[in-house]
Amino acid sequence: MKEFPSCFGENGVQVADSSSSSSSSSIIRGPQNVVTCIYQCKLRGRSCLITVSWTKNLMGQGLSVGIDELGNHCLCKFDIKPWLFSKRKGCKNLEVESSKIVILWDLSYAKFGSGPEPLEGYYLVVVFNKKIVLLLGDLKKEACKKIDSDNNFGVYNSDAIFIAKREHIFGKKFYCAKAQFCDKGKVHDVRIECDTLVGTNEPCLVIRIDSKVMMQVKQLKWKFRGNQTILVDGLPVEVFWDVHNWLFGNATGNATGNAVFMFQTCVSADKLWSGQSVSDPSLLTWAYSQQFRDSQLQGLGFSLILYAWKNE
Repeated sequence: MKEFPSCFGENGVQVADSSSSSSSSSIIRGPQNVVTCIYQCKLRGRSCLITVSWTKNLMGQGLSVGIDELGNHCLCKFDIKPWLFSKRKGCKNLEVESSKIVILWDLSYAKFGSGPEPLEGYYLVVVFNKKIVLLLGDLKKEACKKIDSDNNFGVYNSDAIFIAKREHIFGKKFYCAKAQFCDKGKVHDVRIECDTLVGTNEPCLVIRIDSKVMMQVKQLKWKFRGNQTILVDGLPVEVFWDVHNWLFGNATGNATGNAVFMFQTCVSADKLWSGQSVSDPSLLTWAYSQQFRDSQLQGLGFSLILYAWKNE
C-alpha cells in the first residue's frame, strides 16, 4: 500500500534502525502520537520530498528524517529512537551518491504541547552539498552558527515549501489541530466535533476553523463518508471525511477505530473519488494516501490528513 513517501526501499540508507520495520502502515493502524510533515525542495536541480516525523510515546520523544527523490527513490533516512532521545542535539554527516548530506538538530530547550511536534526553542537543519535545503524551528541564527562558516550561509530561510501534514489527534467529542493551508500563510485552529443533535439521538459532524462553523453534516449515519468545499483565506479547500469506524466499527469489528479527515487545496473531489468503491472502508485510507502522493508530485497544493481516535 502506497502512503506518504517512505524511505524503506532497498536503495535507502538507514542511519539507525526504525522503531518499526513495517513503515508508515503501522502508524495508521495504531493510535500512536505522531505528526508527519512533508516539504518539497530542490536537490541537484530536481524536486525532492523531505519527510520529518515527530513521535511521542511512553519511552519519550522521537524524530525521523527521510529524503526521497521523486519516483520514490530514497536517498537516506535518519532516525532517533525514543529511548535515545536524551541526546537532544547532534549532527550526522552522510555521503549518498557522491553528495554530502548534513543533518543538525538541537532540541535541548524545545517546548512541547500535547503533541509530539515541538512548538519553539529548537532547530532542525538539512544541508545538501553545503546548501541549506530545509531549516525548521525558531532558532535559525543558532542553527547557522553551527554550520561551518566557510559555507557562507547568510540566509536563514530555505526554499523548501511545506506541502503536507499528517497527524493523529485524540479526543472524545472534540478533536483539535493546527493547519497552514498555504505556504507562509496564517496558522488556523481546526476543530472537529462529533456529537448528537440537541433533542435527538442523531450524530452530527461539525468542522470549525478559528471557532467559526465552516460545515455541518447531519444524518451522519447516512452520510458517514463525503466531501464538501469550504473557503479558508479566500482559497477553496476540499474537505473529505470518513467516520465509518466511529459509527459502525472498523473492518475487524473494533468500534474504537479511527475516523479520517482530509483537507486538500486545489484538488477536485472527482480526482479523489473516481473509480473508488465506497463499499469497502479499507479502500478509503488507501485512496487518501495515494491521492496525497499524486497531488504533491503534481504540485497541486497543501494536504492535511487527520486520523482522529476516540479516547474511551
